[in-house]
Amino acid sequence: MSPPKKIVIGTRGSELALWQSNWVAAELRRLHPSLAIETTVIKTTGDKILDSPLSKIGDKGLFTKEIENALLDNSIDLAVHSLKDVPTKLADGLAIGAITEREDVRDVFISHPKKKYQSLGAVPKNGSIATGSLRRRCQILSLRPDLQIVEIRGNLKTRRSKLADSDWDGMLLAKAGVTRLGWTEMISEVLSPTSILPAVGQGALAIEIRSDDPFLLAALEPLDHLPTAQATDGERALLRFLEGGCQIPIGTYGRIESGTFFLDAVVGSIDGKKMVRGAISGPPADSAKIGVSLAQELLSRGADKILEEIRRAGT
Repeated sequence: MSPPKKIVIGTRGSELALWQSNWVAAELRRLHPSLAIETTVIKTTGDKILDSPLSKIGDKGLFTKEIENALLDNSIDLAVHSLKDVPTKLADGLAIGAITEREDVRDVFISHPKKKYQSLGAVPKNGSIATGSLRRRCQILSLRPDLQIVEIRGNLKTRRSKLADSDWDGMLLAKAGVTRLGWTEMISEVLSPTSILPAVGQGALAIEIRSDDPFLLAALEPLDHLPTAQATDGERALLRFLEGGCQIPIGTYGRIESGTFFLDAVVGSIDGKKMVRGAISGPPADSAKIGVSLAQELLSRGADKILEEIRRAGT
């Protein structure tokens, strides 16, 4: 099969999303110099609705569905997503062509620029912390039940401006995005990935293609990072079994160390008062099975009741 003359990449329009798609485009040009590559911006539901918490507007494909539809109707040839935004069950006809090497998985605390706290622990009692993530909310409140959590939405640039214009004490973000945009000077503290467990797939990029596109599947192979793919396969298998999404506070941390796959996970109530944590390890090749095993253990230890309460409340 002769290679196509042009590849069109679909992406969201935020500064971070464009950084990610431009990075993939540059890598493809490096690997395939004769390939013409274009990028097109597609607005997703999550980009259009900014006045409601993510947990109130659904949890399936908020930042991917419109881009995936463009893949399915051949308007674009591949899509670049943050893996944490990609549903654990893909639409028929689509496949993940590559999962790139993971950036730092950790969350960071960013102090209000005028308050300049050096750590989350330095925020005074009853201080206010902004986040749009139920995962972060529940874990922070478990550690610091005195804090006031403020809902924040928007891309990183918007959040940075909102923080500066507010009287909040700080906000929480993923370190990967902050690093990719070159904003590391904003970081007050990098949070331990075992005290604040990251989102499923945090720090990795997913390159999605049509499942019947052998050229792109082969072309993307050098960008697929096996240790990241195995670690995130375990995380995504756990999430899939728990049927979680933006509406459910679930954190996971999968990694391969000295040839062994380790997976930590937590399921918590919105207020942080109920937390079920677990950890498991095994061969990297079995990461998906291991993720399911940990999910089953969490459910048997009370996570099922937490999830049921959250869904019943329609949070």
